[in-house]
Amino acid sequence: MADAPADARSRELYDRARHVLVGGVNSPVRAMRGIGREPLFIDRAEGAYVWDADGNRYVDFLATWGPAITGHADPMVIGDVRDALARGTSYGAPTEREVLFAESVAEAFPSIERLRMTSSGSEAVMGAVRLARAATGREAIVKAEGGYHGAIDGLLAQAGSGATTLGVPTSPGVTAGATAATRLVPYNDLAAAEAALEGAAAIIIEPIAGNMGVVPPAPGYLEGLRAACDRTGALLILDEVITGFRVARGGAQELYGVRADLTCLGKVIGGGLPVGAFGGRADVMSELAPEGPCYQAGTLSGNPLATTAGLAVLCRLAEPGIYDRLEEGGQRLERVIADSGAPVTMNRVGSMLTPFFTDATVTDYAGATACDTDMYAAVARGLLARGVYPPPSQFEAWFVSTCHGDEEFDALAAALDGALEEARA
Repeated sequence: MADAPADARSRELYDRARHVLVGGVNSPVRAMRGIGREPLFIDRAEGAYVWDADGNRYVDFLATWGPAITGHADPMVIGDVRDALARGTSYGAPTEREVLFAESVAEAFPSIERLRMTSSGSEAVMGAVRLARAATGREAIVKAEGGYHGAIDGLLAQAGSGATTLGVPTSPGVTAGATAATRLVPYNDLAAAEAALEGAAAIIIEPIAGNMGVVPPAPGYLEGLRAACDRTGALLILDEVITGFRVARGGAQELYGVRADLTCLGKVIGGGLPVGAFGGRADVMSELAPEGPCYQAGTLSGNPLATTAGLAVLCRLAEPGIYDRLEEGGQRLERVIADSGAPVTMNRVGSMLTPFFTDATVTDYAGATACDTDMYAAVARGLLARGVYPPPSQFEAWFVSTCHGDEEFDALAAALDGALEEARA
């Protein structure tokens, strides 16, 4: 058994945090209950590594849940943000940087003719859903079981896999009324989606599911959703908060050749700062205030620090060969896990991957939740004890950055050998 890293400072901070923060954290998964341990408190990050409050270093495959695509503390991002900081942190007024940012996003995503910035991916989804209802005059929203689109009342709905069903709240405090207009369908089930789209305002879908673990779309699935939306008059909302600028410069839409009516973005586009955006067809976006009657606003939307960081990352991601490097890193991660002999099925798209502890193919939420989560938890604990930081849940994506190289993958290989041996014992 590996010697546990020193953790006195993390434990002390967690004890203090539980007195003033609910559960000691500001987002539930950070509590690490899904892998049966207490949380680590991170002190700093650089490149492919994070250091905890006790000074332990970890190879980071969480990548702050995706945004650290060019590594932590990217010198270009830090330099640009430092210059922007000296000019003020927030104005509550338009800036040139917002215009440059929107132009950069529109250049990468042909489906985005007009853009609205927000302060988070959740806000972007909320705005897109409201706009879809305003633009179509309809109320029902279709979503996939296991699809997570932020902590929004109307989308915090889940149901058993199988037939189309009305949403059932999955959290106390979410009213039945809030989810009554939410229709649930299994991910990758085109026939169910086609039926549910009749009379609906929109379907919101992760083009590559990332919050049930990585689950790619089946061949023809996204194209079929596009055709079904065209037939029924519903809007296709692609939630690319995770996949946007991650799997390709133009997101999953570029990868699969599908054009959304509305697209939600976040994570990578903020360079590690809080940011989100939604955009799409000009005729739909024109329904948004101040041009149209659909209201959406935010004091910190288009924040000058966030747009500066975002522009720096988008500039880095325009460098020749960057996505080839990310693809190579994803292949290397997949190979290291496969060579370890871990009893997993792996789903990977580019630089995002999930090893599911099952021998079955995982194509939807039901398949994901049938995995051996106890085994994942044991291996994750073992990796942390050996200096590797995986996602603290079976149902999240592992991410590779441009900073991951031989040293980091070799460290993962060694840590996996010990973690698997320990978990099997």
